[in-house]
Amino acid sequence: MEKLRSILLIDDDEVTNFLNQELMSDLQLAQQVETLTDARQALELVEDRCSQGQGPDLILLDLKMPVFSGFDFLSSFQKLPSSMVQHIKIIVLTTSNNPKDIQRLQDLGIENVLNKPLTKEKILDLV
Repeated sequence: MEKLRSILLIDDDEVTNFLNQELMSDLQLAQQVETLTDARQALELVEDRCSQGQGPDLILLDLKMPVFSGFDFLSSFQKLPSSMVQHIKIIVLTTSNNPKDIQRLQDLGIENVLNKPLTKEKILDLV
């Protein structure tokens, strides 16, 4: 498997971000793994990096976050020019089994959804 240039982990829980970052490092999936706890800041970072041709290859996004949720991130992300973001793969991480959440993700075109906690096997199946 070819190593990704960068992965962005977005989760309001710093411990989850730390554990997922360690997992990504152990698997040597990317040259760079960044974490953010604020989805709005993450969106700004993605937009800025993509405008410079340096957007992440993969985003692991928590669904349930305060203030600016994973749904908010996805809705805003989809409004960015496709030429900037079409190469980015998004995997949603959630503890929700709510059928409405799953349907809403499908309506947003999200196919890659993993239940927390993230494991080596789960991530390798999707990357």
